[in-house]
Amino acid sequence: METLGSDTGNETGHKRFFGIELARLLSEKIIAQDPNFPAQAFLADTEASGLTELELLDRVDTLAHLLRKHLPQHYPDALEQLARIYGPENPNETGMFTFGYWLWPVGSFIATYGLDHPNESIAAIKELTKRHTGEFAIRPYIAARPTETVEVMRGWTTSSNVHIRRLASEGLRPRLPWSKRLTLFITEPQPIFEVLDTLKDDTSRFVQKSVANNLNDYLKGNRTDTLDLLIRWAANPTPQRQWIIRHALRNELRRGSTDAQNILKHAL
Repeated sequence: METLGSDTGNETGHKRFFGIELARLLSEKIIAQDPNFPAQAFLADTEASGLTELELLDRVDTLAHLLRKHLPQHYPDALEQLARIYGPENPNETGMFTFGYWLWPVGSFIATYGLDHPNESIAAIKELTKRHTGEFAIRPYIAARPTETVEVMRGWTTSSNVHIRRLASEGLRPRLPWSKRLTLFITEPQPIFEVLDTLKDDTSRFVQKSVANNLNDYLKGNRTDTLDLLIRWAANPTPQRQWIIRHALRNELRRGSTDAQNILKHAL
């Protein structure tokens, strides 16, 4: 399993892992499944793209663009080819950006080029998140088809796979780091809160943290409705809800919010 393990050149930060070496790694994995993949042309275009002059997210998107250029032009065929390189699932709750980092351009590929094939793309994101993360790739689908996509994500909350359950929350965060803000549901958050409600007693701290961070995001955009949700959860506290409530209210508590203090008092 590949990992963010060795330095490359004089670059610092995660972006140093998203250069020509990653392009080589991707081409090797694709060739192992399809010897006809034009690896030399893909690598030549990568070299010519000025990849090392770009910031991290632009590097990810550039690699996705070059994959689109050199994979089959019929998107479902390209998606199927990429699915063959996913490799084994991540058995741990951590490691999505260490062991699974190299799949980030695949997520960008799905996010950018798959909107005309939502069913196949969302199914691919579900598989991707078991190895890397689908939190960035799913967001264009939420924006384009909010009702249908949120309904699919609601179904993910009962998955036996912790990464899929986490994605049901993390992908819906309004202020997800490294991603455009998702403002669709700020004033009418009920569809999102229904998803989070099914996760409020999840036994995984990995999932609990995502739910709490989601609610912390919502407190910044719709404080009233978010506090109302937390009040309802605090009225019937469980250990999982207690942890989520405390973590969701962390910024409110630091500011000395009386509302937050009262909710936490009832939850404990």
